[in-house]
Amino acid sequence: MGPDKFAQVRQEAADRGIEFIDLKSLDLVGRLHHLSLPLDRFTPDICHEGIGFDGSSYGFRKVENSDMVLIPDLETAQLDPFRERPTLHLFASAHLTDPARTPFAQDGRHIARQAERALARTGVADASQWGPEYEFYIFAEADFASDKTESFYSVESRERFSYNAYHACNPFDLYADFRDQVCRLMQEFKIPVRYHHHEVGAHGQQEIEGWFTDLLTTGDQVVLAKYILHNAARRAGLRVTFMPKPLYENAGNGFHLHQFLTKNGKNVFEDPSGYASLSPTALHYIGGILTHADALCALTNPSTNSYKRLVPGFEAPTVRTFGCSNRGAAIRIPSYVSDPQLRRIEYRPPDLTANPYLCTAAILMAGLDGIRNKIDPIACGWRPADLPGEHAHQETQFLPRNLDDALDALAQDHAFLLHDDVFPESLIQRWLEVKRDEIGRINQRPHPYEFTLYFDL
Repeated sequence: MGPDKFAQVRQEAADRGIEFIDLKSLDLVGRLHHLSLPLDRFTPDICHEGIGFDGSSYGFRKVENSDMVLIPDLETAQLDPFRERPTLHLFASAHLTDPARTPFAQDGRHIARQAERALARTGVADASQWGPEYEFYIFAEADFASDKTESFYSVESRERFSYNAYHACNPFDLYADFRDQVCRLMQEFKIPVRYHHHEVGAHGQQEIEGWFTDLLTTGDQVVLAKYILHNAARRAGLRVTFMPKPLYENAGNGFHLHQFLTKNGKNVFEDPSGYASLSPTALHYIGGILTHADALCALTNPSTNSYKRLVPGFEAPTVRTFGCSNRGAAIRIPSYVSDPQLRRIEYRPPDLTANPYLCTAAILMAGLDGIRNKIDPIACGWRPADLPGEHAHQETQFLPRNLDDALDALAQDHAFLLHDDVFPESLIQRWLEVKRDEIGRINQRPHPYEFTLYFDL
């Protein structure tokens, strides 16, 4: 970005009495990091040369070669309401230390940009639009530990429902006012909110639904939405979790992603003559996602806890198929959409243990693979139940049942991610290494339920 943009941001910061600049970025697995500098240290050099940091602590590099730099994105400047001193937030991306300050190929924001460029190169569409659903639990208290002499978790909910809590009303919905406050903060961060409500889970499950924007901005907004919720909860003496399955035999938290493609502002998923008013392009996009769904799970559902959510009986997607209004299918086509410009699909498996940039970019790349190869989901055996035709011969295909299986699928099927140099091979191998290490560390530890089963045996 040019000097004019820097001068504009710097002057606006001075006019608003800003004292600190806060640079935020995600590590490889999606955990948020930040560093702050006084306003007088915010110079044009920061935007060209960057600020040095330890890439090994972000999971990006080995310690023997860990020097990297963070370069701020001036377009993302916003006031941070959670700091006592006036502070301006900016997202920053990881770059190498070469003279050109080359973008780091494994950085999530860089991959999101690369995916958007890959879309434009197809000629089929020039933009993707994403509408996220944020599901989470609010607990009055939460405590947990795992070390050599103890392993436990304990959460306290002040809500008690003997029935499905979907759209429960106050005073029984204890956190409606809290959600109001959070949505107001989200709007101050320019994150559009469609609505919010109590979700199915009877011990404090919530949902806030966002609205459509481009892939990179969606990733940024997901990061900020989680940041807002965690901070607002702590200020209110509450705890928020996006864990896919924090409670046994209760509804899990998803990160459903509504999406469609546009060209010159027109929705290319719309075709009044097609199934559910979807165009051949949309069906091929669906075919690509379903073809690669097992591998996608390694990036969209990247925790062992993810697969405690993806089980039958809780409206979670478990089947690799698609159809209208089917909440058990990996892809649901909302039947209530009347505006052809919003014709869309909803990919339901993801959860918010994912790195949102890698998650959305991977889904887009799978869809583009379907478009390039004209993958017909119906010919592949994923005929929707409400579409006339033969169903008896169809074999139900389930999503992976655990993270190990998802990682095996990614190891075998990731060429679609490498197309147009969007995902580097080094990231795939690093991801497999990091996630297999997580599984190993969990498998080595006694589980509290093992004590119930075996301690007195």
